[in-house]
Amino acid sequence: GWCPLSPTGAQTTQLLVQPPWRPAVLWDRVTLTCQGSGTAGATTWYKDGQRWGKEGSDHFTVTESGTYKCERPGTGLSPDVRVLEDPLVLQVPARALLEGDTVTLRCRR
Repeated sequence: GWCPLSPTGAQTTQLLVQPPWRPAVLWDRVTLTCQGSGTAGATTWYKDGQRWGKEGSDHFTVTESGTYKCERPGTGLSPDVRVLEDPLVLQVPARALLEGDTVTLRCRR
């Protein structure tokens, strides 16, 4: 038998953060973008575990602190993204990090 390189089950919904640092902070004017297969504009947004009124839009600028995720037909729910209002925060790049990677940390206030 053979194994496809990109089986359908491996597709996931991603929630992109701009600027690309985590945890995200409200005073950075954070934009969240939901990416996944399926119909454009069919995104469902959740804030703090509750369905949230940004229906249909694939991206928006955050105006409230909280925990956000999105859902796209066919690829399901994204991982959570926290947006904080903290006056002091230690940030890491918003990308997958592996053991041995050199990482730049940012202390922001």
